[in-house]
Amino acid sequence: MSMPEDPIMLYSYINTLLRDKYPSLDELCRSACIDEKLIRSKLGAAGFEYDSEYNRFI
Repeated sequence: MSMPEDPIMLYSYINTLLRDKYPSLDELCRSACIDEKLIRSKLGAAGFEYDSEYNRFI
């Protein structure tokens, strides 16, 4: 799966997938073979954290 490099675009892309297709970040990462630590790191560096209650980065 090709993902945006820009952190704001990545934020939007991941949150859209979480909203529309996946019940959790873990499920998204397993299904799409994405490294969850990498996603958390990239988005964390831009000031975003995953909120499992709302299933999105905020």
